[in-house]
Amino acid sequence: MKLTPIAAIGFSALLSGCLSGGAPVSRLEPTSFASTQVAKDNSAILGIEGGGLVGGTLGQPLSRRQKRLAIEAEYKALESTPAGQDISWRDSGSGRAGTVRPAQPYRVGSQDCRQYMHVIRIEGEMREARGTACRNEDGSWMLLG
Repeated sequence: MKLTPIAAIGFSALLSGCLSGGAPVSRLEPTSFASTQVAKDNSAILGIEGGGLVGGTLGQPLSRRQKRLAIEAEYKALESTPAGQDISWRDSGSGRAGTVRPAQPYRVGSQDCRQYMHVIRIEGEMREARGTACRNEDGSWMLLG
């Protein structure tokens, strides 16, 4: 298809208006990419377990139950929590606890990603890890290496 010079100029003006503030650009919010598919087997949460921050050295001193609480907090923070808001978890039996704080979501190609920080308190000692996770097509989140 061949565009006439006037049509080409008009099309260019339309595109430049969209990119330079002429048309509003939607801001990516956590709930705008929240999974519409609810996994009955918790596969989305388990998708974090293999690569989440608590799956590394941060979570080594945690029991299996404590890791599960921490992973669920990571998933909730990544999936639907506004940037800068903490998601807390606590194991009432041991007193071990943590918070996950997600940053603003952003898009890389067709993937939605978020940076986040996980702080764990174990017997008065604070441990912290930071990472970036991107959302897979199946709704799970994968920590970037």
